[in-house]
Amino acid sequence: MKNQKTPDKTEVLRLLPSIDALLHTETARKLLPECGAKYLALLARNATDLLRREIQEKISNDAINEENYSRENLLEQAEKTLEATWQNERSTSLQKVINATGVIIHTNLGRAPLSENARKAIFEEASSYCNLEYNLETGKRGRRGAYAENLLAELTGAEDALIVNNCAAACVLVLTALAKGGEAIISRGEMVEIGGDFRIPDVMIQSGAVLKEVGATNRTRISDYQNAISEQTRLILKVHPSNYRIVGFTASPALSELAELVHQNDILLYEDAGSGAMFDLSEYALTDEPIISQSIAAGADVVTFSGDKLLGGVQSGLIVGRREVVEKLRKHPLYRALRVDKLIYAALEATFEIFRREMALEEIPVLRMLSMNNDEIKHRTLEFVEKLGERLGEKSALQFEILEGNSVIGGGSAPTVQPATMLLVLRHEKLSVNELEQRLRLSRPPVIARILEDKALIDLRTVSDAEETELLEALCRVI
Repeated sequence: MKNQKTPDKTEVLRLLPSIDALLHTETARKLLPECGAKYLALLARNATDLLRREIQEKISNDAINEENYSRENLLEQAEKTLEATWQNERSTSLQKVINATGVIIHTNLGRAPLSENARKAIFEEASSYCNLEYNLETGKRGRRGAYAENLLAELTGAEDALIVNNCAAACVLVLTALAKGGEAIISRGEMVEIGGDFRIPDVMIQSGAVLKEVGATNRTRISDYQNAISEQTRLILKVHPSNYRIVGFTASPALSELAELVHQNDILLYEDAGSGAMFDLSEYALTDEPIISQSIAAGADVVTFSGDKLLGGVQSGLIVGRREVVEKLRKHPLYRALRVDKLIYAALEATFEIFRREMALEEIPVLRMLSMNNDEIKHRTLEFVEKLGERLGEKSALQFEILEGNSVIGGGSAPTVQPATMLLVLRHEKLSVNELEQRLRLSRPPVIARILEDKALIDLRTVSDAEETELLEALCRVI
């Protein structure tokens, strides 16, 4: 038998605060400057409606207790709902996070963090009026992106360069402009899907090029390409398998062999190089990423690659190659739909200048993280643990230890390369691993940890020196 009678629905619903009452609370006054009066009123209405539905559900389930409800109590609940609704919406907006996962090129976290020079170029040079399409010397209209594209051509040894909004766009533009209505020959072992359901065969079909597969999944010979060439052939496409590797009984002709073949047959060689290494990274175990300048030297007519992976810049599709080929892409109507804005050019200019000064390993965050040696990561981790221990004290519910482990390159680059690292393993006396991870993820700024084998892991390889203090504060708030 129930100790409390279930109140009449209308009695409780009548106690719900009005929209006007909710808008005059301290919570609403605090949110007003952030979301504006009109939108705040909408949020208040939504919060009240949500509270009403919750009460109605409890009444229908005979789970309501009269003593739990009063005007003051319901107004307080409405305030909490209002703030929670706003904070939940804000959490989907772009905001800085601390990447403590050890995944260097983390697609979900924006891939490559920008260098200091690239950030300054965006905010100080390109965020106001700038000479995007204006020649300061002549006082007349200039070519968009000329400096960035000239730098890119210089760095790769290409005759010309073009920049579009991502590598998929670059692929579409190249195939549409150079192979539409004709055949594009590709090895079966390079019919890749590179993430987000982006498949090379689908792109080729969309471009209007006729797909012609040759060879086998694991072995394709130069004779396979040669036998496939016909009067309808426009180009041979060589695709770097960024996010997977075929090992064992394999064979594939060198790019220079393909270049000789296409030029004998008056067609083109197009290489989709993926991540875009600008120099030899074999010292850091990246031995099979195409070096763009070497692809150009080997005879590729056009090469496309990403601007926000191993290059360490912003999302963009970079195209380099022979001048007449690139100029054909530049004049194609599709280019205008795919070109980038002033912010992208500014960031890429600053990034390319770092490569020209040969300071990429020191100044570009992705390459700095990639080249961090074992002694350096160990030293940083030990120093951080010492500071954390001093702040938490002996009786803290948050416990930790250091273990050897591995970082990840990420972003579809070098899937078999996992640099050795030192991991900070976190445990909490009262919180589960998932609850601990959630606490960190909802902190300000959010800290994204790695969960592996029921352990919460922090890898300082992907945490900048400047972020260590914020990470320390976030860990100390986990109580």
